[in-house]
Amino acid sequence: MSSIVIQGDTSGSITVEAPSVAGTHTLTLPKATGTIATNATVGLGTKNLIINGDMRIDQRNAGASVTITSSSYTLDRWQATQSVSSKYSVQQVTDAPTNATHSLKATSLSAYTVGTSESFVIRQQIEGNNISHLNWGTSDAKTVTLSFWVKSSLTGTFGAIIKSNGGGRTYPVTYDIDSANTWEQKSITIPGDTTGTWLTTNGVGIQVVFNIGTGASLSGTVNTWSSTNYNSATGATSLLATNGATLQISLVQLEVGDTATPFENRMYSQELAMCQRYYESGTRNFYGSTDSSGNIVSEETFKVVKRTTPTMVYGTWSWSRSGLTGTGSPINYQTNINKWSCYIGTSLAFAAAFSGGAWTASSEL
Repeated sequence: MSSIVIQGDTSGSITVEAPSVAGTHTLTLPKATGTIATNATVGLGTKNLIINGDMRIDQRNAGASVTITSSSYTLDRWQATQSVSSKYSVQQVTDAPTNATHSLKATSLSAYTVGTSESFVIRQQIEGNNISHLNWGTSDAKTVTLSFWVKSSLTGTFGAIIKSNGGGRTYPVTYDIDSANTWEQKSITIPGDTTGTWLTTNGVGIQVVFNIGTGASLSGTVNTWSSTNYNSATGATSLLATNGATLQISLVQLEVGDTATPFENRMYSQELAMCQRYYESGTRNFYGSTDSSGNIVSEETFKVVKRTTPTMVYGTWSWSRSGLTGTGSPINYQTNINKWSCYIGTSLAFAAAFSGGAWTASSEL
């Protein structure tokens, strides 16, 4: 009988005996720097509830800086909100911590004193279908850990928060930035909420919120579940108070358990597909025929089934038919979670035709 010996760095070992296998093989584990995933701890398969936590995907802006004038999505799945227009910008940058290639960077555009009831945050809203296993709102609610890397031009105590859909339940937390302009790793454990309503549908299940600047009336007691719709923790640093101040985050992970494990690196194609459930863009070049009313009809199947019927936005398309050419704004004809179709009305005789242009589909939370 042969055996496989799993030997620790200093002492202790586990021997696995394998009958009818020749030889003895020793597997030496590294010095407490690695983690073996097991079903009893983090589980096998996808563990990170955050999508695009390493900030690689930026379908909308391709790394361009965006001044936040209204609540809008910036990097994929990351939404920036504001109470007053043009107080900060958000950009995907290549300055990143070890084991990452990108980060999300927020920059203050003035020295602004945030009002008592004002709030500026960057958040990810996690679909309820993806959090049902947490059992939040029941006596079996599971503890989760939020981990991330952060870098700021400021030092001090910063705020974040875990929220339910609509903010009926909130859990403010803080983290300290000790050294300016230095990447630091943070880990925060959040006890599962045994009360409240946590959606397990295709609506908002959990909101993970990073504070940029929030007033006193919207800031709550740290490390305490509350029924007040807070956006940050009391006393948190406001990035907006300092002109040109920056805050960067990357490798954001929310997982089951009371201990942060190494960031889950997923294939780029997998991460992109997960983002495309909520937002997809493309260019359509369609060759075909017109309908009986003389409209040039185009349609396309989405790469990924959408969370819900998306909102379609079309650019200015070009068309040609029967030797004539022109441009026009397509009219949405029919859209569902699987595909879209549109048409350009030209009132010309039925004939072979071409139309093409850019489109976007959004089913964000």
